[in-house]
Amino acid sequence: MTALHTLYLGLELSSPIVASAGPATGDLETAVRLEEAGAGAIVLPSLFEEEILHEEVEMNRALDTGSDQFPEASSYFPAVETFETAGDRCVCYLGQAKKHLTVPVIASLNGATAGGWVRYARILEDAGADALELNLYRVAADPHRSAAEVEDGDLALVGAVRSAITIPLAVKLSPYYSALANLAGRLVDAGADGLVLFNRFYQPDLDLETLDVVPRVELSSPSELRLPLRWLAILRPLLPRRVSLAASTGIHSGSDVAKALLVGADVAMMTSAVLRHGPERMMDVEGDLRAWMASHDYESVAQLRGSVSQATTSDPAAFERANYLRTLHSWATTR
Repeated sequence: MTALHTLYLGLELSSPIVASAGPATGDLETAVRLEEAGAGAIVLPSLFEEEILHEEVEMNRALDTGSDQFPEASSYFPAVETFETAGDRCVCYLGQAKKHLTVPVIASLNGATAGGWVRYARILEDAGADALELNLYRVAADPHRSAAEVEDGDLALVGAVRSAITIPLAVKLSPYYSALANLAGRLVDAGADGLVLFNRFYQPDLDLETLDVVPRVELSSPSELRLPLRWLAILRPLLPRRVSLAASTGIHSGSDVAKALLVGADVAMMTSAVLRHGPERMMDVEGDLRAWMASHDYESVAQLRGSVSQATTSDPAAFERANYLRTLHSWATTR
């Protein structure tokens, strides 16, 4: 029997296929079905600090409405001691997930301020998260901040969160840093136990009738896996073995999982395929992975992992600049 167990962030997983943060993991019934279908771990939807702050501001605005015109009216209403925020709902859901799931439950956090990152990281740890994924989702659009300043800010955040919690810490990155290999090593030095490659940026669109900027969600395609594959292959031999690596974006099949493991990932994270086909897609992907491993004489994930990274492949240049020319020439050979 092919052994699929793997180690991610120091956590023992029964499978390298992980349900990543998204709408599917935000519904308890669906999360349970994902576990039943074979998910090795569940990453909960991100807690956004901005959402919490927005709710608090709107609540205060509602309570203050009319107080400048009829100040005596404020005494007519009972004082509001507390109200439920997005943070409260996230903590409540985390508790429910821990109660109903047996696989590791990983919380996800996307902060806006240094204090918010630390505060909510502690809250999520206290609520029972087995690990924390820091989602560094930002657009570096400030012309007065250099690339070095952006990186230093992210490193400071990771260091502050690492000092505040004891559970394993993963950092989910975008591919847009100017010197990603260097930053990856510095993030590990700052306290990251693992890296998730990559954060998928959702781009705005324009409505030509209203001329409004509108959000449009498009699910990933398998071709998007190529970027994580390149960087997983490059980073695996550069980082200590204890550092976990996760492939995210473009995982749709057992073949995709096999590719991610071959270049050095410890786990492969799925969202879009689950949203398209339902939680039971996990079972199909696991079956395909087992079949591929058996047909290629791999007995375990440990044996498979990293066997085609940049350090082990017969053609290391294929992951760097040399691949550009070959890719261009490949079009002519396929016609």
